[in-house]
Amino acid sequence: MTTKGNSADRKSNNSLFSIFVIAGLCCFFYILGAWQRSGFGKGDHIALEVSKQTDCSVLDNLNYQTSGDAGMVDDGAHVKEFKPCEDKYIDYTPCQDQTRAMTFPRDDMIYRERHCPPDNEKLRCLIPAPRGYANPFPWPKSRDYVPFVNAPYKSLTVEKAVQNWIQYEGNVFRFPGGGTQFPHGADAYINELASVIPMDNGIVRTALDTGCGVASWGAYLFKKNVIAMSFAPRDSHESQVQFALERGVPAVIGVLGTIKLPYPSRAFDMAHCSRCLIPWGANDGMYMVEIDRVLRPGGYWVLSGPPINWKNNYQAWQRPKEELEEEQTKIEELAKLLCWEKKHEIGEIAIWQKRINNGFCREQYHKQTTCKPTSPDDVWYKKMEACVTLHPETDEVTGAAWQPFSERLNAVPSRISSGSIPGLSAETFLEDNRIWKKHVNAYKRINNVIDSGRYRNIMDMNAGMGGFAAALESPKLWVMNVMPTINERDTLGVIYERGLIGIYHDWCEAFSTYPRTYDLIHANGVFSLYGDKCSMEDILLEMDRILRPEGAVIFRDRGDVLTKVRKIVGGMRWNTKMVDHEDGPIPSEKLLFAVKQYWVAGENNSTSSP
Repeated sequence: MTTKGNSADRKSNNSLFSIFVIAGLCCFFYILGAWQRSGFGKGDHIALEVSKQTDCSVLDNLNYQTSGDAGMVDDGAHVKEFKPCEDKYIDYTPCQDQTRAMTFPRDDMIYRERHCPPDNEKLRCLIPAPRGYANPFPWPKSRDYVPFVNAPYKSLTVEKAVQNWIQYEGNVFRFPGGGTQFPHGADAYINELASVIPMDNGIVRTALDTGCGVASWGAYLFKKNVIAMSFAPRDSHESQVQFALERGVPAVIGVLGTIKLPYPSRAFDMAHCSRCLIPWGANDGMYMVEIDRVLRPGGYWVLSGPPINWKNNYQAWQRPKEELEEEQTKIEELAKLLCWEKKHEIGEIAIWQKRINNGFCREQYHKQTTCKPTSPDDVWYKKMEACVTLHPETDEVTGAAWQPFSERLNAVPSRISSGSIPGLSAETFLEDNRIWKKHVNAYKRINNVIDSGRYRNIMDMNAGMGGFAAALESPKLWVMNVMPTINERDTLGVIYERGLIGIYHDWCEAFSTYPRTYDLIHANGVFSLYGDKCSMEDILLEMDRILRPEGAVIFRDRGDVLTKVRKIVGGMRWNTKMVDHEDGPIPSEKLLFAVKQYWVAGENNSTSSP
């Protein structure tokens, strides 16, 4: 127990002692880290220099003077040591495991959807990094270069060699910015779209890329301050989504199959399919209907590649022209039924716009096809339907009135101002903004590399109204805002209105991503929220899976909860520091900062933290 002294001498002695202890620990961690990397498995020299800087800059700044029990750990308590998993699990994705997937039907891509292991089959070990793992290059260099050792798979360099997706050069992969449908590069392709779609004034901010490949479209959209949520299945093209995240581009493993997309309705300003191989006209247009659900009124849908301009391309595509003609006809008819207006078609690119005031149109066409009046955002594991989601009447007014980014980042979203989310008002939103700016400023004082470019891919596990992401907003980083499906209040739509991105998820299951894809994870109240709903240990192991070596975690929760968390991660090769709330020792809420140690497959080191 920390004892508060009453004299200046005692305070001085305590401060000097604390400084010596902290300095000693930092030196010890640095020497230990250097020793761990001294042999087989060390990162390249660039990654090593970044790692050295990061370790001490983070740990040196975890020196808040703690009071009460904020910094206490029961040293006599047994700490469970978590062993490394076998090397074959280096790229393990629990809910998209290839072996498990093949046991499910292939119809409508069911086997590519989420199929999570039952509790008795979960791996309760630490996923290793590949030998030689290197920290990613800083953005924007990471957009074009990925260390080969981080995702050592060359199949795409062969299969997509003529399409300029990816090239292997020495010890790195290079991404030239090409694609199947943009042979002249992503910039030229995006500029052609921007001649029709207002990407240069902030009106279009959020985008959805279906069947994204290595996400070059999303990567180059950052130049226009547009952020894309990209997804692709885990399929025969190894590591598409892993490459995207290694590049520093938002992406998840996902597919349009039979389950609704894990995004709220009216979320995206633009949706995109570049030869994504989705049968848009199949199943009564179910896939286009789902895009309509997540596309905001006034939003745009881009389709490039088959069947657009089939007359000139059917021979090159090696498909019967009758089949392609029928496919495009179905798409045109469905777009009309959805009240989308065709704005552009040239070459192999077609662009539609979803009408803003579509009440009369939908009343005419959808008397028999409108969805039942349930929540359009209740989508977790819900079956996709070939019925149209009608939007609230307020959208007839506010759908077109979204402010340009970044004005809308801190403006009161229409979902709140219209009163459609019980318990939230303009005042509570603005207060939440103020509080998160305060919290993030405190984080930066403790970890002074948060906004330096060291962390590119950031996750907020319990995002609320997106205040954490808004306070961090920077071209150097992006935040995946996660809305736990067990939350009583769903505010993911608010997050999208602010020009941020996010996804629904249940933390009792694994996230739809590869290992080592996030640099910084923020966990606000996650363990209080889940309580006894599932194992705290399983959630922490999943966090370890998706966190990069030398990545950081910020926990914010009750002190007693964080004490339990700290004990568990003591056996997970994480270094930790618990500190008081920024308002002092009185609030029961505390902060726990953690840094994941660097270690790779094949090393036989103890998993207990020093």
